[in-house]
Amino acid sequence: MFSSLWNFIKRHKKKVIFTGAVVGGVYFLGKYAQKKIQEVQEREASEYIAQARRQFHFESNQRTCNMTVLSMLPALRDAIINQLHSESLTALLKTKPANKLEIWEDLKIISKFPNLDRRVLVCPQTLLTPPGVQQQYLSSIQYLLGDGLTELIRRVKAAVQNSLGGVPLKQSLSLLELEQQLSWIRAEVEVDSGRPLSSYMLADAEDALADQACGLTEEDVVTIRLLNETRDMLDSPDFSKVLSTCLNRAFSRLLDNLAEFFRLPAADRPASSGPDSLSAVSLPLAKIIPIINGQINTVCSETPSLLVQELLLNDQVKEFAANVYETFSTPLELQK
Repeated sequence: MFSSLWNFIKRHKKKVIFTGAVVGGVYFLGKYAQKKIQEVQEREASEYIAQARRQFHFESNQRTCNMTVLSMLPALRDAIINQLHSESLTALLKTKPANKLEIWEDLKIISKFPNLDRRVLVCPQTLLTPPGVQQQYLSSIQYLLGDGLTELIRRVKAAVQNSLGGVPLKQSLSLLELEQQLSWIRAEVEVDSGRPLSSYMLADAEDALADQACGLTEEDVVTIRLLNETRDMLDSPDFSKVLSTCLNRAFSRLLDNLAEFFRLPAADRPASSGPDSLSAVSLPLAKIIPIINGQINTVCSETPSLLVQELLLNDQVKEFAANVYETFSTPLELQK
């Protein structure tokens, strides 16, 4: 039997060798393919886990940022009210003082531009930084509620004075005319002054930490780096676009709120009345001022503000937040 098999192999040696090579090649190719498939599967599983971890990390970071923003609203409201003293002036008017006209003039100026809820919409990643750095960083961004707000209010007051300084309190304005006034004020504040709005969110001056007589600690260096990165982010064209979008949405919401006060009573409203009928209703400036003044509490309420929630969920804001996250997050942070 073996002799016959050997003779067969000798007679068909080339075919046997070729067949063996093919079978062996198929076997090794199969093993190689199996190994590669396993490597691809493992890599895909690893990438999926990494992506899931990254997504969870980003969403957790965003929830923290959103809660930080919402928690700032009462402080922002108080800062605006304290600096403008509008409620005090309104209460003073009820006592019928001799300088009533002067107080009305002050109210006319300070009641404009109440929706100053343009804080930093995207918080840099600080969750994994040392507690000391977090405290220093958060203290630095409080600039918006202090000196930054003071400077911004001064700039807004000047713009309001230029736009409405000569308008008598008894003069009536329609909603469309009021919208035009706000547009002029916005143009002067946001464009004509030559100073970007982002400069009111973080101090331009050299960080105070750099002037410490005892030198900089490691945490100080990290804080300064975070602040410099934040300034670069605020100065970027992308942030300017997002800020402009948020401002446009905020003023649109403000006008929607004000429109409710420019509607005719239902009994006096024509059956065919539509949105254009708002242009036919006018209110004296003296009545418009308290209405606008009341928007401070509406926007910066302790309960979740619809406007602020809308801004935080805006697609452009979320996309910008994702870009910032991708830029500043590190693999090391994702492993923690």
